[in-house]
Amino acid sequence: MQLPQDFIRNTREVMGEERFQQYLKSFDEEVPVSIRLNPLKSQGLTVMEGAERVPWCQNGYYLPRRPQFTMDPLLHAGCYYVQEAASMFLDEVLRQHLLPLTSHHALDLCAAPGGKSTLLRSALPEDCVLYSNEPIRNRASILLENVTKWGYANHIVTNNYPKDYRASKFRFDVILCDVPCSGEGMFRRDEATMHEWSPQNVEKCWQLQREIVNDAWACLNEGGLFIYSTCTFNIKENEENISWMLNEFEAEVLPVEVKPEWHITGSLLKDFNEPVYRFIPGITRSEGLFVAVLRKKGEDRNLPSKQTKSLLRANSEFTPGKLRVYSGQTQTPSEDTPRIELTYPQAIAYLRGEALQLPPDTPRGFVAVCFQCYPLGTAKNIGTRANNLYPKEWRIKTTHIPTDYEAILRHT
Repeated sequence: MQLPQDFIRNTREVMGEERFQQYLKSFDEEVPVSIRLNPLKSQGLTVMEGAERVPWCQNGYYLPRRPQFTMDPLLHAGCYYVQEAASMFLDEVLRQHLLPLTSHHALDLCAAPGGKSTLLRSALPEDCVLYSNEPIRNRASILLENVTKWGYANHIVTNNYPKDYRASKFRFDVILCDVPCSGEGMFRRDEATMHEWSPQNVEKCWQLQREIVNDAWACLNEGGLFIYSTCTFNIKENEENISWMLNEFEAEVLPVEVKPEWHITGSLLKDFNEPVYRFIPGITRSEGLFVAVLRKKGEDRNLPSKQTKSLLRANSEFTPGKLRVYSGQTQTPSEDTPRIELTYPQAIAYLRGEALQLPPDTPRGFVAVCFQCYPLGTAKNIGTRANNLYPKEWRIKTTHIPTDYEAILRHT
């Protein structure tokens, strides 16, 4: 892999020679594979033998190898999410700094594909309403799929630009801003990001990030928690943006207590000593990430309970520029729907969108089809066969149905 020369020069200067050499060595190492369990669905399940906990996430695990995730029905059932380990640091942030309120309204402003959103939803109080937003329509559809499979109530997907949220006058107690970035921290895992990198793109990114933050900050209640993150290394998109926020807004940077053995790197900007957290491959067991946690000064919070009701009444269709929403519960079978257990080959066939032959005593009408007792979706039994109602855009594409199931999660 040939890194861009401008990137090498800039990153060596930012990291220093010792850190940069450790980073370069990471390209010769095996990329860590990690998953995060869904607390709502993983009770009674354990992770495959050889798994190790991700130390900064109570539900995160490193796996000893990369399985065929697509062929695991429990992934599609929402029992776990495949997520890069550094991104799970959000769990530690929330456990240390989540506002001590009985009810929250939270916003993940740049949420697709949904990894941090599903983590956020699991960590927030049950009565909190989380809005997960993605401005790009096809990415919003992927976000909706992952949110729906995760299966929590009070989780709404929207398809808007940050300026639309600002214009809406909605206010939130927690805002996650995982902003679009130059992607330097993903070079090892996704070579395409390396080919898209350029100094000009870095310049575009830090300016766009400030536009997004400016709109997002206006949506934050006084005393609210603001989490800023990128998956890049350079200081323009990281420390310099945090410094700009401190000068531009009434903000304070909050520390996160971390352990030395996690090998998280602090600020790399000279004379900027605020607590920020940088994950560097080869130093931390992860890909690249930068996180800073800020609090909006003040104590008055105006919880938008009426806003929630108006959103839930909105038309459930994507309309760019308007706060129209999808509910993450629309595809979940109800508790009183008859449940039919599938074999592994049947489950894969269902996920491919094929019609099913169900047992002769299966009730007519809508049924929930399950794998190891976990619902995958619905089918309509008409007697001679069952029509597959699994959403077309979710269906897996494979030319064969495996007969053997490699269990990533096992029943205890």
